[in-house]
Amino acid sequence: MANIKFEIIKNIGTLSESSKGWMKELNLISWNDREPKYDLRDWDPEHEKMGKGVTLTKEELEKLKELLGEMEL
Repeated sequence: MANIKFEIIKNIGTLSESSKGWMKELNLISWNDREPKYDLRDWDPEHEKMGKGVTLTKEELEKLKELLGEMEL
């Protein structure tokens, strides 16, 4: 697998923590020196390993926020 360069620009928050210490976080991340995007995924405590996740533009995140606001839980 090719090396992926990333820089966590801003940690928005943590949604949960697994029994192994991995955290599900929402971050603003620059992938391979590109424009930062919002990213939701699991990270190990040192932010060296990551799980699969979802990357969203600002517009996609705004739409998701709108959809979540309309949901009944």
